Amino acid sequence: MRKDSYKVMVRAALLLALTLLFQWSRFLLPVPPVFSTLVTGTLVNACLAIAVELVGLSPTAVISIIAPVVAYTQGMLPLPVFIIPIALANFLYIVVLRTGIHWNRLLAIGTAAIVKSAVLYLVFAWLLTLININPKVAAGVLFIMSWPQLFTAIAGGSIALVVVKRIKYLI
Repeated sequence: MRKDSYKVMVRAALLLALTLLFQWSRFLLPVPPVFSTLVTGTLVNACLAIAVELVGLSPTAVISIIAPVVAYTQGMLPLPVFIIPIALANFLYIVVLRTGIHWNRLLAIGTAAIVKSAVLYLVFAWLLTLININPKVAAGVLFIMSWPQLFTAIAGGSIALVVVKRIKYLI
């Protein structure tokens, strides 16, 4: 393995660890669930956005899949089938960021956030019509997959914008 490969692997591992730490922090924050979702989602999206710029698409794709698997094991997703649309939306988020970040960072963040939140809302709206689930739980899931996703994706991308700018001076 080349020295650069080790750097990428170590950075990806650190960003995965940070992502998982942020996901576990929701159990330490004594705040209402919606606020916890906004904070945790923002930090996870920031990690994804930082990772895609610092380590590339493939390692970040792994992080984007592991994050919803961990959310399910934490009991944050009521059904394992919900892992798939979240992983897909995370992947689309990082692909759009990676593609657009070289042209206009702010536009890339906004577009990636819109794509992610739209995919989540539309897929969950469709998926919840196929699954027999408690209507109150379904309404809660659909709410979480609506505007909070747009907010957390924009906020996470914005945090990443600042962090990456500062980190690039160090590495």
